Amino acid sequence: MPQADEQFAGVRKGLLEFALLTLIAAERVYVADIMARLTSTPFATQEGTLYPLLSKLRREELVDYEWVESDAGPPRKYYSLTDKGQARLDDLSAYWRLLNDTLQTLGR
Repeated sequence: MPQADEQFAGVRKGLLEFALLTLIAAERVYVADIMARLTSTPFATQEGTLYPLLSKLRREELVDYEWVESDAGPPRKYYSLTDKGQARLDDLSAYWRLLNDTLQTLGR
């Protein structure tokens, strides 16, 4: 479905923040976890996209991180959702339901 991927790239890019907040809300994760979880989804992305978006989310105080020592190498930066991030996720979820309901209504 490569053509569909290209065709809907803008939609997917616009929803990536929503996907990240959803993923981070479920559990504290580090970048390799995020990449692995996204790999088999339409939200698969490169580190060059992920790091700037995580930095933006941190500047907006939606996520925070904590350095944790690792047995397998250098310390890892684990991301978690802030209260403000949870509120944004709640707003995005409500808006997503509104959009979905609207589209279903328009299709009747």
